[in-house]
Amino acid sequence: MPGKLALIAAGGTGGHMFPAQALAELLLAEGWRVRLSTDDRGARYAGGFPDAVQRSVVTSATTARGGLMGKLTAPLKIAAGVVEARKQFKADRPAIVIGFGGYPTIPAMSAAVSMGIPCMIHEQNGVMGRVNRLFSHRVNRIACGTWPTDLPKGVQGIHTGNPVRAAVLDHAAAPYVPPGQGDLRLLVIGGSQGARVLSDVVPAAIAALPDQMRSRLRVSHQARAEDVERVSTAYADAGVQVDVQPFFSDVPQRLAEAQLVVSRSGASSVADITVVGRPAILIPYAAATGDHQTANAKALAHSGAALVRPESTLDPASLTRDMHEILDNPAQATAMASAALSLARPDAARRLYEIVTEIAR
Repeated sequence: MPGKLALIAAGGTGGHMFPAQALAELLLAEGWRVRLSTDDRGARYAGGFPDAVQRSVVTSATTARGGLMGKLTAPLKIAAGVVEARKQFKADRPAIVIGFGGYPTIPAMSAAVSMGIPCMIHEQNGVMGRVNRLFSHRVNRIACGTWPTDLPKGVQGIHTGNPVRAAVLDHAAAPYVPPGQGDLRLLVIGGSQGARVLSDVVPAAIAALPDQMRSRLRVSHQARAEDVERVSTAYADAGVQVDVQPFFSDVPQRLAEAQLVVSRSGASSVADITVVGRPAILIPYAAATGDHQTANAKALAHSGAALVRPESTLDPASLTRDMHEILDNPAQATAMASAALSLARPDAARRLYEIVTEIAR
């Protein structure tokens, strides 16, 4: 007899897709059938989902971008997506629908609400996103990855933490090797789409480090495809060994090997950093909705796990100082790694799964 069907709806960035993937992995292990509902953009980040997860690419759109024509046609595309989703649900009715945010979740969540199918939301960030807010009063439960989370008035959340993929859990609490006399491994990540400001500032900051430190650096730097060549050249000019790629498929391994991480503070990045337990310099994305990346970084800053530097004040000189402070002080680096680990919720997927099974009954 086939297992119950869980429909996971997730938007088109790694920040939505990675925790959705973590829950999908656990649901499959527990005997559920799983279908992923996303759009064309989200499908690009679905490569890590197990093969057993059925893919359902639905029509969706946002009125937040795309010019006048995009704003005019978005409601029609969303409506078509809802009709599509309802048709699929009638053919194979899910026991539960779980939304992870992003506009591609609108069709599946709308169909679930209109058909009386149990549904819930997982909000990854410290400030609830627009689409999740839209459904927040109409779902059975709201799970929160970052705590506290800024929620709409009258809405209550449950703190589960942000689920991390099995590949990250494989390196959970990996022993930290403090910076010493050997190689110094630095990981620079800017979220699933890279970050131009990190490509502008980090190579210049590293070039200004003392020779004896710079010569030992082994850098993994995630950069947008159009920035890879110039970033590689900047490191080469500074005499630094570097691997520059638009996307690292083995981030958990590189994270486990790192003495220091320089990163955006997207919810998934923060969850990965805490589960593995690494010192970090976090640069919140200034244009994030509701400044949610600053909210995501707050607990790490307060606990001493990370230095948090606003994008508006970031420059090579200050970043050089921050990196030198950590890499030249093994005791501080170790204390930061321990503080990060103290904030980890490696059981977040299990906590979320328990809510799923409760609602699906």
